[in-house]
Amino acid sequence: MKPSRRDVVCISSIDWDFIWQGHQEIMSALAAEGHRVLFVENTGVRAPTPRDLPRMRQRIRNWWRGTKGFREERPNLFVYSPLLVPLPYSRVARTVNRLLLVRALRRWMRAIGFHRPIVWTFLPTPIALDLVDALDPELTIYYCIDDLAASSPGAKRIISSEQRLFAQADLVFVTSERLRERAARVSDRVHVFPFGVNFDQFDRVRHASDAPPPELEALARPVIGYVGGVHQWVDQDLIVALASQMPEATFALVGPAQADVSALAQCPNVRLLGQRPHDAVPHYVKGFDVAIVPYRVTEYTLNVYPTKLNEYLVMGVPVVATDLPEIRGYNVRHGDVVEVASDAPAFAAAIRHALDDSAPPDVERRVAAAHANSWQSRMAAMNCLIEDAIERRAAPRPRWEETLRRVYRQARFRAAQMVLAVAVVYALVFHTNIVWWAAAPLRVTAPGTRADAIAVFAGGVGESGKAGGGTQERLQHAIDLYKTGEAAHLILSSGYVYSFPEAEVMRTLAVDQGVPSGAILLEQRSTNTFQNVSFVHDIMRQRGWRSVLLVSSPYHMRRALLVWRKVAPAIQVIPAPPLKSQFYDHVRGASFEQVRAVLREYLAILGYWYRGWI
Repeated sequence: MKPSRRDVVCISSIDWDFIWQGHQEIMSALAAEGHRVLFVENTGVRAPTPRDLPRMRQRIRNWWRGTKGFREERPNLFVYSPLLVPLPYSRVARTVNRLLLVRALRRWMRAIGFHRPIVWTFLPTPIALDLVDALDPELTIYYCIDDLAASSPGAKRIISSEQRLFAQADLVFVTSERLRERAARVSDRVHVFPFGVNFDQFDRVRHASDAPPPELEALARPVIGYVGGVHQWVDQDLIVALASQMPEATFALVGPAQADVSALAQCPNVRLLGQRPHDAVPHYVKGFDVAIVPYRVTEYTLNVYPTKLNEYLVMGVPVVATDLPEIRGYNVRHGDVVEVASDAPAFAAAIRHALDDSAPPDVERRVAAAHANSWQSRMAAMNCLIEDAIERRAAPRPRWEETLRRVYRQARFRAAQMVLAVAVVYALVFHTNIVWWAAAPLRVTAPGTRADAIAVFAGGVGESGKAGGGTQERLQHAIDLYKTGEAAHLILSSGYVYSFPEAEVMRTLAVDQGVPSGAILLEQRSTNTFQNVSFVHDIMRQRGWRSVLLVSSPYHMRRALLVWRKVAPAIQVIPAPPLKSQFYDHVRGASFEQVRAVLREYLAILGYWYRGWI
């Protein structure tokens, strides 16, 4: 793409701040050449699980870092952190996500002056296909770097959309021979480009006289090193066995723990050094005596070309790897520069042999193999293919009438999709019990038991959002609990003031129903749940109380309990919502106000989590 400056939209399968890989390397190189690049962070290949919560929190932070999610990372390179419905194969979610993404991207492209960009996608998901259709790209490139369908059970539904992308893309780049074979069944525009290495960056460190990082230099020699994420494809059993068979060696793993590494942590000669900045990686590799690629052999890794392979070899370090097809192919092309082993004893023997395999000719052979796989050579070859493809597409355009008719057909189809989606959502929300099924986790109750006090959270918390809504039925429930002897004290918590302070009105009503004034304590400062809990806890702590019956809105209980757990984990909290809520009363379906209240409660939990209140 060097002959002319172009605009590129990259649909990435990782986030910009994730472990540095080919995604960032390629887009950084294009930006350095003068092309303008928009790097769209990962939109997902599967529904999220609880272990994805830290990543979701980081995405929210990334969105806030920019302007409506967009930020300039370096000259000519912009990053977009979209907030989407994380259900990549739901038709309704896809419609919503397409609307959000396309609108945001088009607005940004107008602001920055992007026009008919090249779309370079690492994702073959339905939403990626939608973006390709919507952005009217000058060229579409699909860089298939993994068998994503084999990466997790939740990603198998990606197969059909990937087949469509193989057929639709103007160019298909793949990183391994097995991926090429699969793509070639659909496309005749497939080219093999394994991830390369920034040769100049690593070679400068190799020739420098700098010592290895102190934490590496302090380790007992020999140091057997690994660089990269310690993920599910790393054979931890193999490393544990090697550490046992080679007690004289130290195994240093440089990279983030992306799986349970407790077995590795228990090995006395294994060091988990954690993630290091990308520009520090060459210094660590330089400090290895032998580098390893200890991948498990699975359907997924049979398609993998280990990026770290060239990073090891460019430093002249001997490499031992498990028996993967791409490792065997690399040895065929470059003359057996990598030792291959199939089990722990063979791996240990190969490491010991590699320790004696560092004569200057061997080192230069490894460096030469890495040089042939540099990003510079990869990018030059890619650029030639891209320019040729653009020239082929520069054939005469169809007549304007045909183009206009096609645009109107697409617009009608999109409008029909939107109307259908709205109708389906309306029917589900307002004429089925799906809202109450979704709201069920918010409700928490416990068998009645005696406690030191009964706390009533008032102020319309968790319901209609209107001041005072639901307060009287909560107060009545608390009075009933008091009269049955469940607790000897009432704490009425509300900092809201209408015509009169709400807490004082509640006390008057309670006294009118026979509750002694001396049994009632008022908390009149709180205006949100976090303050309700904090100030009520202060009252309880002053009196030495250790248990409380909590009375609040039925669908507010989950949030309140989460706050109690954060603020006062030692307090026993017994959830006791009113037996019946007039606001939430329903037979089938939900009202707009009820839907809004449930949604607001979930959003409030998310907001409390973001603030660190739960």
